[in-house]
Amino acid sequence: MKKVSFVIPCYRSERTLPHVIAEIEEKMNTLGTYQYDIFLVNDCSPDNTFQVIRKLCGEYENIKGIDFARNFGQHAALMAGLRHADGDYVVCLDDDGQTPADEVDRLLNKLEEGYDAVYAQYDHKQHSAFRNLGSKLNERMTRMMLGKPPELYLSSYFAVKRFVVEDMIRYENSYPYVIGLVLRATRNIANVPVNHREREAGTSGYTLKKLMGLWFNGFTAFSVKPLRAATCVGGVSAVIGFLYGIYTIIKRFVNPAVPMGFSSMMSAMVFFGGMIMLMLGLIGEYIGRIYISLNNSPQYVIREKLNI
Repeated sequence: MKKVSFVIPCYRSERTLPHVIAEIEEKMNTLGTYQYDIFLVNDCSPDNTFQVIRKLCGEYENIKGIDFARNFGQHAALMAGLRHADGDYVVCLDDDGQTPADEVDRLLNKLEEGYDAVYAQYDHKQHSAFRNLGSKLNERMTRMMLGKPPELYLSSYFAVKRFVVEDMIRYENSYPYVIGLVLRATRNIANVPVNHREREAGTSGYTLKKLMGLWFNGFTAFSVKPLRAATCVGGVSAVIGFLYGIYTIIKRFVNPAVPMGFSSMMSAMVFFGGMIMLMLGLIGEYIGRIYISLNNSPQYVIREKLNI
């Protein structure tokens, strides 16, 4: 009998987590064809989330708890769960009840068909306009920077096979990006339609700052295309500046009475100076991440484990 491991990052979910667990238990007992366990990773939630996890671990032997020493983010929490999970299939989902745990059989059936990874696809996401905009920007970023197939829909509810997990957990650098790790391991990925519910309680933990950090992490951790784009922009700017310089010299020879343009000179200086600073900042971001990785900065720090 194959085993399924569920990995759930937890943050501000003291009211929603018991319902998610109950739904998983009911569905998996109904299927009856898989062994399963559940890994709950508390990302240093400021509420009583870990107390709820502790209670659930006391009631069920197949529920495992991991408590972070500080907040490291959703993707670090996923990596911690993946490193401890030992299932033939690993399913990752949210803790807020919006991802329907009772439809996990759709993802598992798709894996049984031969796909290496399966992502849930929502016809209509029950998120705020801000979150939906963030999802669209993230989709464009992964397509441009990570080579995601345009027809592939990515979400936080997905299932992967064991060999994909083994490849993902080899990544030990300080900035994990789970989508990039899956795309690095395989392109044999499918989508399955599932419902997306409204949030039962609370609000999303993703702020604009966190979303920006996630996007930036995605395209700097697994792609050098931003550096190549910076090189292209720098080359084009240099050519434009050179051509404009020739044009200015020719114009001066043709009509010596033409006054020298202070405004155009200043605008050109500001433009090219800004471009140089932008490119230097991008290069500095890459160098900074290399420096942090060389210092072995951890992806996460675990304070406590339960049932592990």
